Amino acid sequence: MKLPVRFTLVAAAAMAFSAAHAAVVTLVPGDEFDGLTASGSATLTLSQNLIAAMNVGQISFAEFGGANAQISRDAGGAYTGLSVSAPGTAITLDTTTRNVLGVATVGGATLTATPITGVSSGGFLTISNLRFDITAMTVYATLIGGNNVGTINDFALWKASVLEGGTTVNGAGTYQNTIRGLSISSQGFDVFKQALGLQFLGTAALSAVEDYGTISSVINAVPVTPAIPEPSTYALMGLGLVGLALATRRRGLSARAQA
Repeated sequence: MKLPVRFTLVAAAAMAFSAAHAAVVTLVPGDEFDGLTASGSATLTLSQNLIAAMNVGQISFAEFGGANAQISRDAGGAYTGLSVSAPGTAITLDTTTRNVLGVATVGGATLTATPITGVSSGGFLTISNLRFDITAMTVYATLIGGNNVGTINDFALWKASVLEGGTTVNGAGTYQNTIRGLSISSQGFDVFKQALGLQFLGTAALSAVEDYGTISSVINAVPVTPAIPEPSTYALMGLGLVGLALATRRRGLSARAQA
């Protein structure tokens, strides 16, 4: 989770809670919270075991929806490294502790399977709009798949086993962490199998993958910089003050004349 994005307070009403009552707010592009704005991104890096399974099935990998893929291959064209970075769209915070409770991104990657006898009948699966719930250690995603899978929103795809790094955004600091040990849900495995049209060999290769990879998130919280009025704004302010002074003087002269 590469591109800078400003996060904003959607639930402005949550600011009305007293300090004695912990509140949870979701920040999205455009707002600010407690005098801060933030930018962030996250990167999904596939494990070597998953990459090996993809090479067996000759499954291609491509970026999707504004994300940016990093792809490396060996001399024979097989994948050796796959990752995709996506801009952040939301961050969920505990307003009392400033603990980060969740991070969401937009965009992702598309996997496309070539028809190979015994491996796959062909198909595709797009994994995008990741949302990591830190409390549940669960990664949700929007899945778009072939072979009658269609679109599934906010699908519980992976469970994370390890969280490294802090979970608190400091006044002028950086929130950065990595989740490791992404294990796929049983329903997620079924979606992969159906969408990619996996047959016996393809299913066996994917079944051997226990760790799907890591997700690294970076959020930079910075103080809001007050807007500096343009020179024309100062000029208009000056004219307004002159006009006010003249109006006050006229009222004073009129009052003396009537007396």
